[in-house]
Formats: sequence, structure tokens, C-alpha cells
Amino acid sequence: MTAAAPVVAVVGATATGKSDLAVELALALGGEVVNADSMQLYRGMDVGTAKVTDAERRGVPHHLLDVWPVDRAAAVAEYQGMARDRFDALAAAGAVPVLVGGSGLYVRAALDDLRFPGTDPEVRARWQGEADRLGPGPLHERLREVDPAAAAAILPSNTRRVVRALEVVELTGRPFSASMPAAGAEARVVPAVVVGLRRDRSDVDRRIEARVDRMWRDGLVEEVRGLLDQGLETGPTASRAVGYAQVLDLLRDRFTEAEARERTVAATRRLVRRQESWFGADPTVTWFDAAEADLPVRVLGHVRATLGG
Repeated sequence: MTAAAPVVAVVGATATGKSDLAVELALALGGEVVNADSMQLYRGMDVGTAKVTDAERRGVPHHLLDVWPVDRAAAVAEYQGMARDRFDALAAAGAVPVLVGGSGLYVRAALDDLRFPGTDPEVRARWQGEADRLGPGPLHERLREVDPAAAAAILPSNTRRVVRALEVVELTGRPFSASMPAAGAEARVVPAVVVGLRRDRSDVDRRIEARVDRMWRDGLVEEVRGLLDQGLETGPTASRAVGYAQVLDLLRDRFTEAEARERTVAATRRLVRRQESWFGADPTVTWFDAAEADLPVRVLGHVRATLGG
């Protein structure tokens, strides 16, 4: 990272208003937005990820959206390189990078000293075969035996990450969790001012329900149908995204449409709880109440004071 100016990062849970605030900050600071939402990296996943529209961007350039096809696995290490290259390019052009997203691992990959162990296709294929044969539960229990910290951080249903963790343990002889230093200033390698948005739990729940209603109105089901020809159903990451997984089950006749919507709301609430836990453990985040009327002014004042002007 060679940028002279720090990155300004806006983090927090889904449905707190991060994207709007990032645009406000970019307009005020002469900045451009860099995406740190893992699912917004996928092309064509617009409605279900609440990807910012051209109108909502208000002329602010947005980077690292629509990078990957839906049939490929996410690659955090690749994202790390892309994000840091973008920071350098923006700083060299005199623009402030405004990083925004609720994917905690991606935010940390962009800003912190995270190093990603290599991979071995044979080892990974063997663990994936075990997952296919036994199901996610036994594999997650195996991870709990060899790396309790990683097991606590990874949902049993997230087979891809469970397989990756077991692969790393086998290849390195060390816990998967050991590759991620604790969050804090000592882990930071990219200078950054990090602000977080919080909302009252009942307010967030209401916003989630409204968000899911809007997704359905805006054509999420049709969007998913259109992505089937692009490999969404077999995509190891995109097919598990909240909203997309539930609509895929709807299209497979596993749920009614009402059930798919209810399950999307419930899955989004679970995601929000995990995001709150992840970002809440980072002592470098300065938190703001997203419901305050003067939020952009207060956050901008904090950012400018931290940057020394």
C-alpha cells in the first residue's frame, strides 16, 4: 500500500444505511467508493444484494462491483490484492478511497495484515468429498476437534469455509484461526479511519422486512431465474447468498413463495447478528447511531478531525 492518504471505511450490519453514508462522505471528501460486500462482487446479483443504482451513486465512481461470474468461488486473497491496488490508484489520482461493506473478512483483508495460506487441490477435493458423503454436520464437528476457534466462527452450513479450514489445518499443521490476527491497530497495515453504523434492534428488524419486500417487488425471483443460465445454481458461493438460496429453493418447489420470503427475512436477521458480533469485536471502529438526523455531518466531522483537517 503506497497511498499517502488513509482509507475511510464505513462498516456495520446489513440494513443500517452504509451505502448512502459512503456516497455522502465521498462527495464531501473528493473520494470514490470501493466495495467490500462479498456478494456485490458478483455480476448480475443486483436486486438481492441491494447493489447501489446509478441514481443512488450520485455521480460518485464505485469500484469492485460486478467483478466475478456467479459460477465461481469467492477468493478473499484475490479481493485483497484488487482492493489494495484500487486504494493506491485512487490515492495517486488525489481521490480518497471510501471502503464500504458488511463482509467483515473482506474489510479486514483490505485493511489488515491477513495472509492467506496456499491450497492443494487434492486435499481440498478429499475434504469436499467427505462433505458430500457425510453432510456438513460431521465435518463441522471434525473442525471443532482440531480448531475450536474456527468452528465457533464458521456456521456448520457453510460447507465451503469448513472444507477450507480443514484443508489449511492439514497443510500447515496449525489452526485455520491462527492465520487471522486479532482485530486491532496492531493488525492494521493500511492506514484507515473506520466508522461503524448501528441501529436499534427493532429498527433493524423493520428495515430487514421492508428490504425483503422491496427485493421481491423489484424482481428478485426473476433475477434468480435469469442467473440460472449463468451457473448460479452450481456456484459454490453465490448460490448460498441470502435471498438467492431461498429463491433457488422456491424454484425447486421446496418452499412456497411466502415461505421463501419468511426464510429470507430470518436468514438476513441471522446475518445481521453475525455482522454485529464481528464488527463489535474490532476496537478500531468508531460507532455512530445511523438513525440520527445529522449523521453525515457528525461522521464527516469525526473523519476530518481524525485526518487532521
